[in-house]
Amino acid sequence: MPVTVVVGAQWGDEGKAKVIDLLSKEHGYVVRYQGGHNAGHTVVVGDERYALQLVPSGILYDHVVPVIANGVVVDLPTLFREIDTLERRGISCERLVVSSHAHLIFPWHQSWDALYEQGRGDAKIGTTLKGIGPAYADKARRVGIRAGEVLDPAAFAATVRERARLENETLVAAGGDPLDVDDVVARFVELGTRLAPYVGDTVNLLHDAVHAGQHVLLEGAQATFLDLDHGTYPYVTSSNPTAGGACAGTGLGPRLIDRIVGITKAYTTRVGAGPFPTELLDADGDRLVEIGREFGTVTGRRRRPGWVDCVMLRHAVRINSLTELALTKLDVLDDFETVKVCVGYRVDGVRLTHYPDRVELLGRVEPEYVELPGWQRPLRNVREVSELPAAARAFVQLVEAEVGVPITVVGVGAERDDYVHWS
Repeated sequence: MPVTVVVGAQWGDEGKAKVIDLLSKEHGYVVRYQGGHNAGHTVVVGDERYALQLVPSGILYDHVVPVIANGVVVDLPTLFREIDTLERRGISCERLVVSSHAHLIFPWHQSWDALYEQGRGDAKIGTTLKGIGPAYADKARRVGIRAGEVLDPAAFAATVRERARLENETLVAAGGDPLDVDDVVARFVELGTRLAPYVGDTVNLLHDAVHAGQHVLLEGAQATFLDLDHGTYPYVTSSNPTAGGACAGTGLGPRLIDRIVGITKAYTTRVGAGPFPTELLDADGDRLVEIGREFGTVTGRRRRPGWVDCVMLRHAVRINSLTELALTKLDVLDDFETVKVCVGYRVDGVRLTHYPDRVELLGRVEPEYVELPGWQRPLRNVREVSELPAAARAFVQLVEAEVGVPITVVGVGAERDDYVHWS
């Protein structure tokens, strides 16, 4: 079946956009299936750098139909800023299709996000304050407003006004700033009018594409260990970035999927709070951040760095049924004299056989490392496996052996063509 899922195998920021851009060459549809504008996917093409939050990464190819599916929550101001920026740079967005079932984010969602995070005090999760969680909460409470509702402007305006009025009352009672209801209604009626031409029945669109023999790529945002059900709860996102979430988020059933590509960096990062077994709080960590430019695409926050963790990658293989891995940013390790790979965990001297199911236990593990010599030469211009230094090949081989699925692509630089076909 011609459906591929791409999912992050760590805590996000693995370089998914680069791999999606690479795979988009051979796909007719590229589909965002969950998350919102809290995700940042960056593609570098020559001197051009494209930072995408909602528009699928395949937009850069003229033959691709980019789809925002039903599992995404859509912030309309962000979507149209992104569309306008792409259009000014010569990238047409007229092919974009937004699911009529995708839920919309409103100003009250962002207000609630800030209030909830503020109320946590020292126990903050580290949310991006984009309103993602409250929008998904409204979806679960069955009071959300969906993109298809903009097709009836009068009814949409009435719904937005009523929700804004009710949310305003509860926000003020909770200590939040009041909303300007009239302004919210006016802005979103205008945005809804602009959205209407993009709205479509994406479930049937994608099924028709598959049955016509088109290749469809499902693009996850965030990553496995930020999954609401399988991540390091409560330090997670509000949706299901795992491969199973691709089915719910698009309406394509699991039997249609035959390829699931996990993306991992040659090291590990995470943003916000939560346990991190291989975290580096020393000069090596600072070097990873500096060389890898490890600052959030959306928030600009400094990411927490650490060595690559094969225990979590093995768990990601299980959770997602990964068929392969793409290893990115190997070049960030170019200047290190030695590099480390975590191959196991111990707690109180006992070796764990599986990734811990409790956050408090994960916070106490001691990583077991294999230390390897570094290659200390630039990989940027390498294009063949045979051109990789022996030490770099040994690193990739160890990760591949520990994780148990083939590595197919190795990233050696930031640009579109900076990669090696490993197998």
